Amino acid sequence: MFRHFTLLFCFLFPGTLCPQQSKLSEGVNFISSYIASPRFNEIKNEVDDLFLMDSIFTAAVNFYQDDIAEALLALTFSTVPYNQVPLKVPLIGAVNYPLISANDSIFKLKNINMPRYLFFDSPQNEYGDMDKPAHFFGSAFISYSSHFFDLGDLIGYFVEVFEESFKVQSKIDMRDLLTNKFGNIFGESLKTNKSVLPSHVLILQTLFYFRYQL
Repeated sequence: MFRHFTLLFCFLFPGTLCPQQSKLSEGVNFISSYIASPRFNEIKNEVDDLFLMDSIFTAAVNFYQDDIAEALLALTFSTVPYNQVPLKVPLIGAVNYPLISANDSIFKLKNINMPRYLFFDSPQNEYGDMDKPAHFFGSAFISYSSHFFDLGDLIGYFVEVFEESFKVQSKIDMRDLLTNKFGNIFGESLKTNKSVLPSHVLILQTLFYFRYQL
């Protein structure tokens, strides 16, 4: 999926991504190392995964000296749980597309510490919702960087359809689309309130569910 996020970023925001790959790589290495660090592991033992998302976001924003767009872009690649994406392209066959990521040792430790139980219905297994942070931050980046019209929902849906068509996943995942929507809300909120945190938006899924159950 995130191979297509990369192409979309280059097409929609060429000044943000393509000329600054070294700066992006630095950010991805910093954020990945932070998630892989013993300090982050200590925090993980003290708070739930929603607040881990806040910690990662805050670290990224500090690294980029309050440049939220660059922080969100680096967060998208840093939180992808894969360092390459296998694609089955019609007429071509299987293609492994490498993604910007930290070295293998940091990458593996990062994945062990990644937030994965973001919602009340997150699968209670080792993987959980480990792919959702990248969905969330990627959609937030697109929405935050879209100053003239809202691309968040459109791009999120396009990526899901593209995944299905090119066999990245077998069918459109409605939970991915929901996460994209929350990322869209987060990105829009950051335009007017720089103090908003991921947990402020992600908690809405639980609040909405239990509200309608009462």
